[in-house]
Amino acid sequence: MSWPAEWQRHYAVVREMLAEETILAYVEPGVTVHGMDIGKWLDKQRKPEVWAALSDGQRERLGAFGIVPHAPEPEVPAEPSTAPVSAFERGTAALGAVQGPGEGSVTVSRSHVERLEDGTEVKLGVFLSNTKSRRAKLTTDKLQALAALGLEWAATEAAG
Repeated sequence: MSWPAEWQRHYAVVREMLAEETILAYVEPGVTVHGMDIGKWLDKQRKPEVWAALSDGQRERLGAFGIVPHAPEPEVPAEPSTAPVSAFERGTAALGAVQGPGEGSVTVSRSHVERLEDGTEVKLGVFLSNTKSRRAKLTTDKLQALAALGLEWAATEAAG
């Protein structure tokens, strides 16, 4: 038996507690015996990753006392991000936030900064200026998206 001495000391205390008929299910972290936090140690042993790393003999000894591993935590699927990904998407999201539904063309100062719902700040004035100056290089899809948001120059380019 080549188990760590610390593990053996904690196990001996658990065995001693059982001899005194202490119910292990209620040994909370913070319960100390001989200066050792037995509750914390038991909780750690029951973690699925720690339990898996124990030897068969260690698991058998703990199991004999009714100590079993905690159920593994269910994996929470990652929430798909709804935040705009590209600079163009962030810019059009900011433009949509400023404009509001059904309004006409949008005019903002070059220094205008718009904060999106996710907290992202978009320099909307700079985005609009740069996008307009590079309009000849924009794809038809991007021009149509901008036209749908009320930018007349984009509608002219998309049609042209």
